[in-house]
Amino acid sequence: MTQQQLAEAVGIKFQQIQKYETGMNRVSASRLWDIGRALEVPVSFFFDGLHEESMAAGVEGDILGDKEALQLVRAYYAMPVAQRRQIFELAKVLSDAA
Repeated sequence: MTQQQLAEAVGIKFQQIQKYETGMNRVSASRLWDIGRALEVPVSFFFDGLHEESMAAGVEGDILGDKEALQLVRAYYAMPVAQRRQIFELAKVLSDAA
């Protein structure tokens, strides 16, 4: 099945499938369900080969597990788009200077 065919079966644009495939965008649980249905596989298919140990390690390094980081993200998305863009650019400049 091509990306285009999968996108049509799921009801999204093929560019979104590309972003899922490359890891640019995260896949929501409901979208993963839709993709599994389109591919005629159970959702568990996408988790084959994962071990509990490797999953636990991934959670520990999750930056959004930090309360301050989560508050920052929420505040960021509460801003109007133009202000978010400015904050983003400022953060890039400051991180380059560090």
